[in-house]
Amino acid sequence: MGAPEWEIAFAPTMAEQTRALGAALADVLAAGDLVVLTGELGAGKTTFTQGLGEGLGVQPGIISPTFVLVRIHPNLIHGPRPGGPDLVHVDAYRLSGHGELSDLDLENWADAAVTVVEWGRGLVEDLSDSRLDIELRRARAAAAPSGPTLDFDTEDDDEPRLVLIRAYGPRWTGHPEIRWPAVERVNPDAVPAPLNAGEPPAEGQEAPQ
Repeated sequence: MGAPEWEIAFAPTMAEQTRALGAALADVLAAGDLVVLTGELGAGKTTFTQGLGEGLGVQPGIISPTFVLVRIHPNLIHGPRPGGPDLVHVDAYRLSGHGELSDLDLENWADAAVTVVEWGRGLVEDLSDSRLDIELRRARAAAAPSGPTLDFDTEDDDEPRLVLIRAYGPRWTGHPEIRWPAVERVNPDAVPAPLNAGEPPAEGQEAPQ
């Protein structure tokens, strides 16, 4: 992925802290921004996106778009950021490649919205010359699913997590002033290697520590 312009990592212990991180980041997001989310099942991807939505002032009700693939949340004219960008929430978990991604016509929305793509690493980088790559990890190993793996990620329990934010491209040259909430920061250099691009952990695999 090349060297990031900057990176920062947090260790939230509650779902509300994960949501607050998303809301804080939303303050500096604008139309055309691309956010790529990666994280094992239950890591808090949707909770983080809910925080983004609250900070952007878009229509509430953000849930995992696992089955519909794309959900659009329009900006609320009476919300905290009237006239701000819409939020396009995408789940690339089951896309087999760039061909299926092209069928979603994300380019038609990209310039007027903040686009958030779950499991988009390795698939959506061509949508923009800049992006935020955000990885969320559970601090404790998750139990192996008993049936087919589905990435619902709609419930986020209060447990320790790691949120690693890496910024790439000219849009993010220089670190913007972000009013981060009171969440413990950790050294990004001490974070283990990222998950493989677009590849969720196999059933029974332990979450990164």
